[in-house]
Amino acid sequence: MIETMNVNSKEYRIKKLLGHGKGGYSYLAEYNGKLLVLKQIHHEPCDYYNFGNKIEAELHDYERLKNAGIRIPAMIDIDIEAERIVKEYIEGKTIFDMVRDNENVSEYVEQVREMAVLAKNADMNIDYFPTNFVVQNGLIYYVDYECNDYMDEWNFENWGIKYWSRTMEFEEYLHEHNGS
Repeated sequence: MIETMNVNSKEYRIKKLLGHGKGGYSYLAEYNGKLLVLKQIHHEPCDYYNFGNKIEAELHDYERLKNAGIRIPAMIDIDIEAERIVKEYIEGKTIFDMVRDNENVSEYVEQVREMAVLAKNADMNIDYFPTNFVVQNGLIYYVDYECNDYMDEWNFENWGIKYWSRTMEFEEYLHEHNGS
């Protein structure tokens, strides 16, 4: 595994891979004794999503989410040339892990519904898939910066909620991605 990565001449020690999404790889990193998330944009093909300039989209989406009042981790640094972003690390379990482990997430469903209202008021959808939400101190954070123009079919009630409990859609995803 990669041991260090540089962002604007600062060297970050990589501790572990947190996740691999359609836009990049997110790593738990350390700098000056502080844990952070370092995201490296990738250019792997994605058959269900079209990207423009990913790093510029991340910056644009971050500003859009912040302006809408969506609870997100702070962006600490961005290296346009290396296509790397450093953001605040939100420590906690994902909603996905909680649903998988049969934990009650009903209080967080109410919080995501509040976020969905903020998103719709800003004419956007966020990616409501439960791996994108981390619980810290009783609050959920949307830890991805992806957002898209609002469409009813991709809002929380029509799409996202299907993955916030042990539904058929959740079980199918679990089976396809974890071999369970």
